[in-house]
Amino acid sequence: MTRFPIALAAICGLAAPSPTVAAPDSKASLVAAANTFDKAQITKDAAALERMILDDLVFIDGSGKRLDKKAFIDGWTAPGDTFDPIVLIDRTVIPLGPDAGIVGAEVNLCGTSGGTRFCSRIRFADTFRRVGGQWRAAHIQVTRIKS
Repeated sequence: MTRFPIALAAICGLAAPSPTVAAPDSKASLVAAANTFDKAQITKDAAALERMILDDLVFIDGSGKRLDKKAFIDGWTAPGDTFDPIVLIDRTVIPLGPDAGIVGAEVNLCGTSGGTRFCSRIRFADTFRRVGGQWRAAHIQVTRIKS
């Protein structure tokens, strides 16, 4: 009779740790990489963005359009554009294993573009893969939120 609960736990995957759970340092390093990635965008650090983004990035912008790495970097580093400091709201961190995870948040993205002030409220989800020991952006999804 006592074997049934143990067998049931084993069948349900409760008896052994899941192989998809990220190691504790993976989550911390993922968050650190996401912070660095956010900073590179706001400070228009093209070299850091180039290093942190996979060449085959899929970027879905706020209008639903599918773009690539070049478009993403160009959008953040356009001459004359400036960005205000950001405050992340309702941040989510979802480890998908030791070498993948999603980090997202809501943010009011404000600044100046072409001499005109702008402010957009968005929610984003950045999917990262660890390649060669470095976290790199693989997929970015942006959703505009109506104010």
